[in-house]
This record gives sequence, structure tokens and C-alpha cells, in this order.
Amino acid sequence: MVLKSVVGIVGYGVHVPKLRIKAEEIARVWGKDASKIVGGLGVKEKAVAEYDEDSATLAVEAARKAVLMSGIDPTRLGAIFVGSESKPYAVKPTATVVAQAIGACSTCGSLTAADFEFACKAGTAGIQACMGMVGFGMIEYGMAIGSDVAQGRPNDALEFTAGAGAAAYIIGSKDAIATIDHTFSYTTDTPDFWRRQHAEYPRHGGRFTADPAYFKHVLGATNGLLKMTGTTVADYDYFVFHQPNGKFPLRAAKTLGIPIEKVEPGLVTPFIGNTYSGASMIGLAAVLDVAKPGQKILVTSFGSGAGSDSFAITATAAIDKRRPAPENRFFEMIKDKQYVDYALYAKHRRKIVTGEY
Repeated sequence: MVLKSVVGIVGYGVHVPKLRIKAEEIARVWGKDASKIVGGLGVKEKAVAEYDEDSATLAVEAARKAVLMSGIDPTRLGAIFVGSESKPYAVKPTATVVAQAIGACSTCGSLTAADFEFACKAGTAGIQACMGMVGFGMIEYGMAIGSDVAQGRPNDALEFTAGAGAAAYIIGSKDAIATIDHTFSYTTDTPDFWRRQHAEYPRHGGRFTADPAYFKHVLGATNGLLKMTGTTVADYDYFVFHQPNGKFPLRAAKTLGIPIEKVEPGLVTPFIGNTYSGASMIGLAAVLDVAKPGQKILVTSFGSGAGSDSFAITATAAIDKRRPAPENRFFEMIKDKQYVDYALYAKHRRKIVTGEY
């Protein structure tokens, strides 16, 4: 992608529900060995959305934080794209809800909005759309959001990992805290994970979701970006991969010869679960919370079905001036939490899935 101007991240925001449930509590209810579950998946606990917290709620909160960090008037946003596979309405965009809530709707300006769906990479697809529109001068700023209240069938492996959270990014060509230097995507028709119309919970292909799906695409996109840019893993200070659990990103890193210390700063799933469309975007936010000017970040998302988007990003000098306050950075923010037992978790989950309040 050759753009007319430099495009980058102007602001970002993350929102994670306060409630948590431990993997050992879920294992207790189903009579499973908690140590094997935690050891096998690398997820200690996950964020739980309350009955009145849907993916639109999380998206709005993340968007507000991104606007605050950027310092721009939200009416200057020319596009808002929300990526999710758990949107509250089958026919009604979430993006318009976000736009109205943050004050982006205006009679004196142009605003386009849409919801994206590509499993867990819909949010990064939104970033690419914003990059194109900003880079070619169609809009001044665009916002891309990845937000999910992830769904897992009771007593399924997904129930131990499916969390809730959102991340929002404002993309522009002025005052960027990090430039997006390149992007590369890898896509095939690989049916590893799906949810049919009207089905409450998604289904997956078990072990088929690993090598033919996640690793093929994450490694394919990452290697494609490295080849396109003529760079190696040694040229990057941080790596963020999509995180369906705590083990897959580390295995991908090992395969690529990436030291674990370059991955751990963005490894968030062990603490909040897999936030689906928000996962790689929240991981990137955690890295931007600590990245120094000039440091380079490689991010690769993954969405079942299947595809991956890779980005080469460089932090600028502006990042030190607009970085969130310490208490608002990801790993500090998630310390404000409250644990629930399985009964309360199930109550909230049921209301979200069925819409029965």
C-alpha cells in the first residue's frame, strides 16, 4: 500500500470490564483439573461483562478514551469502523451508536460509519480501512475499534478463555504517537471456527484451529511483512500476536525465533481472556504504554475463517507527551477488578446471549 502521506496512530483507548472469573472456578463447576486447564491454555482468569455491558458499551468507553488521549475534536473524525462478532444487533450498526455517544455526529461535517465482521481480526481490518482513507486524503482522521463480549459454550474449551474488552484507535497523518509504516495481509478460506445464524454459541474445529488456521495465517502474514519490508525479527523491539490463549503467541514467537521478552509486554490474554476482535489491539495498546520513541513494533492479528493482518509500527517522540497516566495504562488499569463465582457469571452471560433482562 503506497499512501500519499505518512499515516499513524494519533490516540488509543482500552476498556475492560471490572468483573473477573478465575479459570479454576470454571473448572470446579465442571469437575475438571484446574492446573491442567491453566497450564494447557495459559489463561489464569478472564474479564466478565455484566448484564448491561455489551460490545457497544465497551466500544463507546474505549472510543472516549482514544478521543481524550488524541486531544482532537471528535467531529473531525471522518470514519468510524467497529469490528466485532458479538454485536448487540443483527441489523443495526454499532458504529453509529459510538459516533453519537462520543459526539462525532455533526451536520457540518462528513462522517461514514460501518460495522466489520471477520472473527477476531475485524478491528485491524478497520485500521487498514482508516489507513487508506487518511492516506489518500479522503478524511482527516478515522477511528477503528475492536470490541467483543466473547462467547463460549458452557463446558467447552472456549469457556475458559472467552473474555470481554475493547480497544479503539484514531488514525491520522498529523501528530501521530506512532507511524504505521507497512501492512500486509494473508487470507484463505479455512473454516476453523464459525457461528451459524441464530446460534447462541460458536463452534470450532478443535485441534484444526491450530496449525491449519492460527499458525498458518499468523506466520504467513508476519513472514510476508518481513519479506516485503526487507526486515528481520532483530529489527523489532516488540511483537504482538493475536491471543486466543496464552500459549499460541509464544509458540508463534518461538517458531519465528523471537525472544520471549519481546512478546511478554503485549501478552494480555492470560489476565483478561481472549477478547476476540480486541485481542491484538489491546496487546498493542499495552506495548504502546511502555514503548520508547524510535522503537519498532510488529503486530499480527488473526481472524478465523481465516486471515491475518500484519503491521510494522514505529513509536514517535510524541508518544512520551501523550502517553496515558500510569494508572490508566493497561496493566495498572486491570488491577481494579472484582471476582465473581460461576453462578453470577452465568447469570450475566445468559442475559447477554439471550437479551433477556
